[in-house]
Amino acid sequence: MQPLIPPITTSTVTVVLDLLGTFVFALSGAMSGVKHRLDIFGVLVLSFVAANVGGITRDLLIGAVPPPGIADWRYITAALVAGLLTFWGAALVDRLWNSVLLFDAMGLGLFAVTGASKALAFHLAPLTAVLLGVLTGVGGGVARDILVSEVPVVLRADLYAVAALAGAAVVVIGRALGFATGVVSIVGAALCIGLRIMAMHRHWQLPLARSRGGTATDHRSPTS
Repeated sequence: MQPLIPPITTSTVTVVLDLLGTFVFALSGAMSGVKHRLDIFGVLVLSFVAANVGGITRDLLIGAVPPPGIADWRYITAALVAGLLTFWGAALVDRLWNSVLLFDAMGLGLFAVTGASKALAFHLAPLTAVLLGVLTGVGGGVARDILVSEVPVVLRADLYAVAALAGAAVVVIGRALGFATGVVSIVGAALCIGLRIMAMHRHWQLPLARSRGGTATDHRSPTS
């Protein structure tokens, strides 16, 4: 006799967090499109790109083909629904505190842990899993920013890739120590999101490149 409620497996946790990350990253992409006054098609393109490019790149690298980002209707639907909600309700969404960066921080944390978890599921080395977690977290944002002619946020923002690195590392270390997948995923995502938000509030950042005159040059956009 099968149980009424299926057991929660590593795969289930990864998919749920991946879909949630897809939705919130799609919101960040769509809000970026709205702020740049794109039409509905442009907003939907940015929502899809921000939500799925990082995961698609990860899956191609580890041989998980075809990538769910283009083969699984749930990922496509989550991105498009987020894009449509943002396009038609941008004024409401924008009332949230610094919406683009807030959604971006949430997506970064969720994708960092799911990227690392999926890499471990494919029996990759711990360091490789951490790096793929970072790639999953930052890939969509890089593509989004390039499409709107901005310097990618990962190259200019306060502790962006470092936050993803910390979240992915928690997953890899926690799994190596035998902790439950759900626990380490939640802790890793919370650490990444918390670091990113604290960095934005307190302006924590890595050393900036210096110009010829010896002064640090800040190329961050006003929304950073």
